This record gives sequence, structure tokens and C-alpha cells, in this order.
Amino acid sequence: MNVLDDKVASGIRVFESWTTSQMAYSGQPGLSVAVVKDQEVVWSRGFGYADVEAETKASPETIYRIASITKLFTSTAVMQLRDKGKLSIHDPITDYLDWFKVGDQKGEPITIENLITHTSGLPREAAGPYWTTIDFPTKEEIMENLPTQEHPLKPWRKWKYSNLALSLAGYIVEEASGVPYEDYVEEHIFKPLGMKDTYIKDIPKDHPRLAKGYGRRMPDGTREPSKYTSSRGINPAANMATTVLDLARFAMLQFREDEDDPVLTGETLREMHRVHWLAPNWDVGWGLGFNILRLDGKTYVGHGGSVPGYRTNLRINLEDKVAVVLFTNAGDGEPVKYTEKAFKWIAPGLAPKPDEKPEMDLEKYTGKFRNRWGDVEVLVYNGELIMITPQLLDPMIEYTTLKHVEGDKFQMKASGYGSHNEYAVFEFENGKIKRLKTGENYTYPIDEW
Repeated sequence: MNVLDDKVASGIRVFESWTTSQMAYSGQPGLSVAVVKDQEVVWSRGFGYADVEAETKASPETIYRIASITKLFTSTAVMQLRDKGKLSIHDPITDYLDWFKVGDQKGEPITIENLITHTSGLPREAAGPYWTTIDFPTKEEIMENLPTQEHPLKPWRKWKYSNLALSLAGYIVEEASGVPYEDYVEEHIFKPLGMKDTYIKDIPKDHPRLAKGYGRRMPDGTREPSKYTSSRGINPAANMATTVLDLARFAMLQFREDEDDPVLTGETLREMHRVHWLAPNWDVGWGLGFNILRLDGKTYVGHGGSVPGYRTNLRINLEDKVAVVLFTNAGDGEPVKYTEKAFKWIAPGLAPKPDEKPEMDLEKYTGKFRNRWGDVEVLVYNGELIMITPQLLDPMIEYTTLKHVEGDKFQMKASGYGSHNEYAVFEFENGKIKRLKTGENYTYPIDEW
């Protein structure tokens, strides 16, 4: 194995040891995990049992109900239809759902964007105690009872998670596409991604590969099997079932940049991943369908899910092109706990390798430079050429990396305020730097500050 493989393998060994112990002490029935690097699954495994009583082992091919991760597919369908000119996310939802009426509606009209960013102010749920009875309403029942529900908040006032909102987004997919929601998702998302083990319609409860769901562990150590459920009217928010390997295909999509991808273009994917709502603490936000999390200096997008008997998590680091897909078949499965450890122990070995040091004399480009706007210094740092602003209290918080292109031309990698992806060109005269062009402007060498 090379160094990268050794690092990944070492992380996997730690994860396996820790996971096996955690599950044994918590009495957790089963867990399946897949780790993705760009366009391939680099490792997957099952732990414990898909069915404890039958002693059926969990595996990467085990199917789990993934609950609210379904919302990512509903949001993807919305954006597909937007790209096809069938709708605008800024349209009022009443343009498509003329029957929509909620009691004492507050504020401006609710838009499609409000639905998929959880900023509509709508109730969390449709009418009825279905999370208590596990008897979910039909679409018709949701429509009939909606006018009896209150509208707790005006749109955009506060982030407010809502299964009702994403269900309505699914109904809009039906209206804009002219086909049933489930048929649309199967044809336009599952099929082109090759997700052959994925269900948006009800998965048969006796499917041989469906993990048996279990409730949370009670103080006496017992777990009751969970009742099989159909999400019915809230299918667009919660009904999918799949394997970690199939959902890995959806994770791979998020890393692609193709402008002719049959599912979504790279430009639209980046739009979905951008923050559209930011929490006051600035650590958590929401894109178009995607949860966005800032943790230990890295940004992640994804979603979690929970229905009776199953808890699941999908977390994606776009910068390193690494994703973890993790499913459990327990009401207290804690998938986030396991996902975070996979990122801590396995993902570092999958991070991009540092570029090979160029076989060129970088020192000849170093020096102090000045123009009317300020001073910069170009120096060699960890084998790379960088440009800093030394008068800042901490110039390393925001510096520019210069990546060699050809000759004396470099591409600048900087923050949004810098000239990111533009070029720095060193102009020489008699063997010395005459001036440095950055973007469209110049700065000039000096000997001392």
C-alpha cells in the first residue's frame, strides 16, 4: 500500500473497532456505511444485524428507510424543473397549488424557495398526530385539513423545519411536470443515477433485504420492533428506502461539474449547496434542500433522516470530495456520531494530495512589492509560492497561493475579496523583477518597507 492507502486503512481499522464496541454496549441492532471519494466508493461495510431475530447480517446491500433524506430528492426534482423552464423557485406556491389555503396566513406569499429552505413559516407537520399513531394522512386529507391549521410565522422571519412544506414541494413537482411525484423521481433521478435498489413508492414490508426497524433501547435493555409505515401524503418529505451504495451514487453527483449532466448541471448543484439561510451563530445554514454545517474548519452539506425504526445520515465535504453515507435500524441509532468519526479517522487519508513541488526556482519570484493601495510580499511557504499582506495583524488568515501555469505566469488562489483564479505575471528586466501584474493591475518591487 502507498502512504495514502495506509492512512485510509488505518482509519478504517480504528472505526471498525470503535463501532463494534459502541454497538455492543448500546445494544444497537445494525448499521451500514459507505465512504465515497469523488466518483467511487472506497469502502463500505455492514455491522450487526438487519434482522436480529433471524440473525440476518447487515451489509452495504441492506435496504433502510432513509426518511427525511428524501427531501434532497424532492429539492433536486424542483431544481430540474426550474432548469427546464417549468417553474421559478421565486414563484408563489399558489401558482401551482390553487387550492392552497392555510388559516390566517401571515406576510407575503409563500414561494417555492421558502418551501425547500424551510423559511415558509408553515407548521412542522400536516394536521393530525401521525407521528404518534404512525398512521399518516393521504394527500387528499392534507389538502382538506390545511385551512384548519395556523400559520405560525411570516415567510423568511425564521428558519423553521417543515415536513408539510417539503410535501407541498412534491405536489408542485407533480403539477409542473404533469406526472405523479413518485414516477417523476424514479424516471428523472433514480434511473439516470443507476439507483436500482431505491424506492420512493412504498417498499414491500416483506422485502428480503429490508432491514427490520427497532425502537429505542428501554431502561431494561429491550427494544421493540417498529411498525412498518407508509408516509402516504408526506412521501416527498420522508418515504424513500435505499442502500448506502445506492445513496453513494447521489453523493457522487454532488461532486460533478458537468454542464450536460442528465440529473443536474454543476452550476445548479453549486446553487443548491450555497447558503440561502444562515443561523444567527453562523455555524449552521440551509441551501436549497441541503443542510449546511461548518465544523472544525470544514464545510459539509447533507441531510439526516428519522422515521420509526430507522435513523440515517448523509454528509458531504465538497472541497475534499469525500462523503459518508450511514444508516441504522434503531430509533436511537445516532448516525451522526458514527458519521463524524468516519470523517475524523477515515476522511483525512482521502483528502487531496499536496501538489508536487515544481522543479523550478521559486526564490527568484520572492520579494517585497508596493503600489498606491498597499504592500505585499511574495515568499515561499511550505514549498509553495504565496503572497501575503504583512501589515495585517495576522497575514496568514487570508493569503494568496500562486500556482505555476507556465513561464513566469501563476494562477492566484485567494478568498472572494482577492483575484481568485486570475493570473499573476512576473515581468523581468536584466534578470530582476521589473513589476508584478496581478489581475489587471501592477505592483512594483522595493528593497525595504
